[in-house]
Amino acid sequence: MSIFSRLSDIVNANINTLVARAEDPRKIIRLIIQEMEDTLVEVRSSAVQTIAERKELERRMAQLARDEAEWERKAELALTHNREDLARGALQARTHLAKTREGLRTQHEQIVSGLAQQNDDIAKLQAKLADAKSREQALMSRASIANSRVKLRERLYDERIGDAFGRFEQVERNLDALEGRVESFDLGRRTLEQEIEGLEADSAVETELAAMRARLRKRDEAPSAPAVEGPETTRS
Repeated sequence: MSIFSRLSDIVNANINTLVARAEDPRKIIRLIIQEMEDTLVEVRSSAVQTIAERKELERRMAQLARDEAEWERKAELALTHNREDLARGALQARTHLAKTREGLRTQHEQIVSGLAQQNDDIAKLQAKLADAKSREQALMSRASIANSRVKLRERLYDERIGDAFGRFEQVERNLDALEGRVESFDLGRRTLEQEIEGLEADSAVETELAAMRARLRKRDEAPSAPAVEGPETTRS
């Protein structure tokens, strides 16, 4: 039975390590996937051939078992006719067939064991292949995003963009200067709203002053309370 040497290399490979070493991760992971797919096809083809060999061995062993039984029947028949020489020859033929069948049985066991190992390797390879394809999709998405970001950064740091932003800043400074000139004409001038607010504030102050004067005048005009005489003044 043929076991491909690169199968175990791929099954045991660390895909992350292979990708990290590659200058172009997309290229190396594509090569890994292609190698896995090719190997999977070859291993399955080999497994089909091995299964056919196993079935052929099983047919031969079954036929040998039938032949053994037939020679044993012939040996018994010879004995019933007092032909020990023929019975001995039949038993020798049966023994030869039994040895041949035992050799085929050992070969059959080896093939069955190899098929089990091969089936395990195929399962591992399929898992690795699915993982690689999943990583390929994620890698393509990351590469696309990274390329878009690089292009955007290149445009942002392009001298023409810098010049354009410099012109914007100059326009803003010119507008600031123009607005400053307009505001300078209004310095020292009070708007109508400001004038009215001033009048309202003056009126409130005058009202409060008038109320304060009234309180003071009322307090001054209030009569003084008469002095109270003490006990010594009464006795005199």
